[in-house]
Amino acid sequence: MANNKVTMQDIADACGLSRNTVSKVFNGRGNVPSNTRNHILKKAEELGYKAIPSEKVFQQSSHGKVIALLSNKLPAEYHFGTYFVTTFTDRICRAGYNLKMFEISSEELKRKELPPHFIPDQTAGIVGIELFDQDYLDYICKLGIPTIMLDSPTHASKKLMGCDFVAMESRAGIIEIVNYIISKGAGKIGFYGDSEHCGSFYDRWIGYRTALIDAGIDYNEDYCILDPDASPYADTDWIVSRLNKMKELPDAFVCANDFLAAHLMNALKKMGLSIPGDIMVTGFDGTPQASIVEPALTTVQIPSVEIGRISAEVLLRRIGNPGIPYSWTHVECTPMFRNSTRK
Repeated sequence: MANNKVTMQDIADACGLSRNTVSKVFNGRGNVPSNTRNHILKKAEELGYKAIPSEKVFQQSSHGKVIALLSNKLPAEYHFGTYFVTTFTDRICRAGYNLKMFEISSEELKRKELPPHFIPDQTAGIVGIELFDQDYLDYICKLGIPTIMLDSPTHASKKLMGCDFVAMESRAGIIEIVNYIISKGAGKIGFYGDSEHCGSFYDRWIGYRTALIDAGIDYNEDYCILDPDASPYADTDWIVSRLNKMKELPDAFVCANDFLAAHLMNALKKMGLSIPGDIMVTGFDGTPQASIVEPALTTVQIPSVEIGRISAEVLLRRIGNPGIPYSWTHVECTPMFRNSTRK
């Protein structure tokens, strides 16, 4: 038993620290830098405090209580990740972890560096969102920290896996969307968005191409806008200029996500075109904004809440069993037909 004459407050006073910091070391309720922890434990031993946790107990209870969310662009409006984070955070907190968010700068991405406030030995797991640089992903995987990626770099499926992936199933939803607009009279169908931006965009592109082949419709790149994702897709004037360069407009645009679809619709309206009368438009994500734009957007609903739960479970399983084979989980998404496509 501990020496009743020595209290945590005594140890805190001797170390020049707060009682709360000392309590974290002995109760495992937070992260304390290793040098501070060692100083506290040494002082406690000198004072005769007997209830000092072993290194093994300390590692189980005090270290590795942080799950780090790494992103090159943190989720914002029109991004399903905004709704994913709430469920994911709730699930990992119930398991005793805290979520810390780190936005990776362009320079850190280029130099393959972690943010200066990221502490690997205090990190139990990593979840990556909007982190599509394959070289940077390889760098993260080599840290030896359990890692799960939400979505993937464009051609990640061609490499041996170094972490777990959870992604929305994109091809089937797009195929059903394209089949639908074909049934409503669309024969000239374009794709809108950078097909090489990430794994899910590429899958939607493949779904679009597959549906055209199955329907016996020739692919015509003249109907597509495939500029790099860094292009000003939110700039209405830029979109109008790209549309005006087309010899003729398609009957429908299949957009890589709802964000792109909403801005494309604004540009088409500015040109005096009717949606869906002149051109049908579809999106992907099923964000709340998709139901309030005018006309309401036909899209594919991503179950963001469920993906948050699944992602947390996959990461927690990896933390508990680091040697199990890596997995790639695809989650079903549901087409939602609204007024941006003909009834």
